[in-house]
Amino acid sequence: MIFLTFPCKLRDKPTDLQGQSRPHNSPLKNEDKMRPFKSLTAALLIGLSSLTTAAQAEITIDINSPVIEPMPFAVPDFIDEGGAGELAANISRVVAADLAGTGLFIETPKDAYISRVTSFDAPISYPDWQAINTQALITGAVQAGGDRIVVKFRLFDVASGQPLGEGLQFAGTPASWRRMAHKVADAVYSRITGEGPYFDSRVVYVAESGPKNQRQKRLGVMDYDGANVKYLTDSSSIVLAPRFSPNGDRILFTSYASGFPAIYVMNVGNLKTRNLGEVPGTMTFAPRFSPDGNTVVFSLEKGGNTDIYSMDINSGAMSQLTNAPSIETSPSFSPDGSQIVFESDRSGSQQIYMMPAGGGEGVRISGGKGRYSTPVWSPRGDMIAFTKQNEGRFHIGAMLTDGTEERLLTASFLDEGPTWAPNGRVIMFTREGAGAGGQAGLMSVDVSGRNLKAIPTEGPASDPSWSPMLP
Repeated sequence: MIFLTFPCKLRDKPTDLQGQSRPHNSPLKNEDKMRPFKSLTAALLIGLSSLTTAAQAEITIDINSPVIEPMPFAVPDFIDEGGAGELAANISRVVAADLAGTGLFIETPKDAYISRVTSFDAPISYPDWQAINTQALITGAVQAGGDRIVVKFRLFDVASGQPLGEGLQFAGTPASWRRMAHKVADAVYSRITGEGPYFDSRVVYVAESGPKNQRQKRLGVMDYDGANVKYLTDSSSIVLAPRFSPNGDRILFTSYASGFPAIYVMNVGNLKTRNLGEVPGTMTFAPRFSPDGNTVVFSLEKGGNTDIYSMDINSGAMSQLTNAPSIETSPSFSPDGSQIVFESDRSGSQQIYMMPAGGGEGVRISGGKGRYSTPVWSPRGDMIAFTKQNEGRFHIGAMLTDGTEERLLTASFLDEGPTWAPNGRVIMFTREGAGAGGQAGLMSVDVSGRNLKAIPTEGPASDPSWSPMLP
């Protein structure tokens, strides 16, 4: 369980766990360490106070610039203020990895440090950090007692010699230390780039094992960076296309448990799973939630024809949204719930179309050469990611919602199945190698096409779906 915490102002006295000021360098009393926090009711919760904007010129990264020089930053090991042990250094290392992993920041090597941070409240020697070309400095401290740890941090603009806004303080159980590290990195990332956070999120995916022609598949869920893997199903039945609900409490997926593809919904908290209902003589697949989480759109194949349907997840009432002799699949709602983007081969090849959420005639929006598939709407509502196949190569791409300004972000033997980060800046997808020994793995890329990288998994993996930000 993770609990609400309070901000600590950079220039003011630090606060204790109840938000009361205390003298600088004064340790928390034992009763303060263990004083209960106001808790939230979800299984995993964390409080994040806002980082106030300083009324001064400050370091920023223009994330939309065509050329970005990574910003040098430093994260000295967080201070152990009592009982933290290795957690203090581990948290600072995750913060550094999150920021460096964006490709927008580059960490200053520790052996270049001139100053050493030995106390959270010690003054910053800005000239020492300026001398080694560090632009952003993050300092922090960790305190542990019983089943609680407290993490606090500050962000400094080295060039101007000023702190940036207010520091933040989090509290939770020792098991939640990585989430608190992600929260620190999210606050720094958002403060400097102006973009929304995305580190404190999860990804559900299909974990694969066995030979390529006899794959066993089960659902796994992990932190966005591949850590903290948990398996949600066994490999007794093939599972495909998991999709998080808008608030992350449920997962839709397709399973062959009955011998035919059917849609199931899983409660993330207790892993209870139920079949959303099978229609005799049909196959259902490619499900996604509506933005309010009350409706599911999916493909239903019957008699050799595939159309898109919607279902009220509570009552089970179904509505047919398309009615054409072609194959309609991969529906995805717009964030406001008013439209659905989908793929269809009604023009003779796979292309991307858009229609009202209640169904109706689709309007084609893809216009380039090749075949388009697996469209998914950005959480910002401004772009649609897709898979494109052209001239023997697969690409992950993005376009505006009217089909203009198409950009191809990747190219390989087989790239497919994009999913958006919660902030709409990063896309994760499946990449599979060529040949009989080719393995599927997860990759991510910035929407600008920069920072293509592999996501570490314990084995072959496919079909990622990014969660919203964790509460």
